[in-house]
Amino acid sequence: MSSEIDSSTLLSRASQLIDLAKKAGADAADAVVVRSRSQSVSVRLGKVEGTESSESDDFSLRVFIGKRVASVSANPGFDLQALAERAVAMAKVSPEDPFACLADEANLSKSYPDLQLLDTTEVSSEMLREAALAAETAALAVEGVTNSSGAGASAGMGGLVLATSHGFSGSYMASRFGHSVSVIAGEGTGMERDYDFDSRLYYGELDDPSEIGRRAGERVVKRINPRQVPTGKGVTVIFDPRVARGFVGHIAGAINGAAVARKTSFLRDKMGQQVLKSGLSITDDPLIVRGPSSRPFDGEGVSGERLVMIEDGVLKHWFLSTSTGRELGLETNGRGVRGGSAVTPSSTNLALEPGDISPEELIRSVGNGFYVTELIGHGVNMITGEYSRGATGFWIENGELTFPVSEVTIASNLKDMFMRLTLANDIDRKFGVAAPTFAIEGMTLAGR
Repeated sequence: MSSEIDSSTLLSRASQLIDLAKKAGADAADAVVVRSRSQSVSVRLGKVEGTESSESDDFSLRVFIGKRVASVSANPGFDLQALAERAVAMAKVSPEDPFACLADEANLSKSYPDLQLLDTTEVSSEMLREAALAAETAALAVEGVTNSSGAGASAGMGGLVLATSHGFSGSYMASRFGHSVSVIAGEGTGMERDYDFDSRLYYGELDDPSEIGRRAGERVVKRINPRQVPTGKGVTVIFDPRVARGFVGHIAGAINGAAVARKTSFLRDKMGQQVLKSGLSITDDPLIVRGPSSRPFDGEGVSGERLVMIEDGVLKHWFLSTSTGRELGLETNGRGVRGGSAVTPSSTNLALEPGDISPEELIRSVGNGFYVTELIGHGVNMITGEYSRGATGFWIENGELTFPVSEVTIASNLKDMFMRLTLANDIDRKFGVAAPTFAIEGMTLAGR
């Protein structure tokens, strides 16, 4: 384990690669290694269906010659000099990019905190197999569950090694463990499927696999014999936290500087304006200790800080990398993410901050409406904000969840939906995107 965590050799190779690139004619360069180690076991109906184990150290070199830039990638064992010379040769014939650059030296992280992202617990394939079987067994034991779609358990780690020609050198690793199960209830055309899972940085913090299985079984049994409901307008729709997190992802996409620069965000002209209902805020914090998406520095060597992206409903920040910031006339806020050799902005630990009432109180306050537990399709236009998704869940009558509902569509526009949010207090921050249960008034529901 210690040899897998030690990144000193990779940092040394990255530095050598940069030196060779500069000798070959590059004005500036950075080298990154994306590290990955994983193992998993999947089971179905008490038998192991598959085991996987993988590890990789993927190198990427990015070189700059004036305003020209080129990137090359390679696996371990490559010839350093040949790779550096190839990258420089490519840059010399590349078109100019006025915004591509390294992060400003003044923005580079000089030191960074230990965010406790790595759990070195050794998890054997046998431990993974037992966990997956325990989850499936518990799910199948729930009355009404008729079959299994399978269960799984996984353990792994990943991280980043980064060196730049203007003085940054750093690395970090983060672990990840998970348990999941998917089961079926009902027979024939009346079958329903549901699942449950847990994912954590630290193995000891994972939910018990039997508890995960029980929850999955209970969820799917509740979905048996769904009905359709009449088409209507002005319907109040409540989003379960599972689907609420995806909804917050739409907000994140709309305030991503890359989308703003491309003019593909419906919020591109809304900086400094109200975009959410008053009183609501969205935060993003890369420095949470043991945070699921924490990182001590970004893909350019810049340390981010906690930002209130939307404060009291008013848009305050875009997610920015260096090049995206320059394109918009702004400075990076340490949200650059490496995708191989490219750097694009992204969120870290993103949260729609919770309200003051419980989910039960929120449901009671609705009276009649629709509680969504799953969304289907990709009917979201990020340029216009138009929103239309297939949905399943439960009908709310007199403030109580009554019968399961399927084969309906909910629709509105995200601009309007953002202004009609009412939040519960049940946020779970173990996810990189966190959101509580929330209600949105005035949606259109297309049913029978």
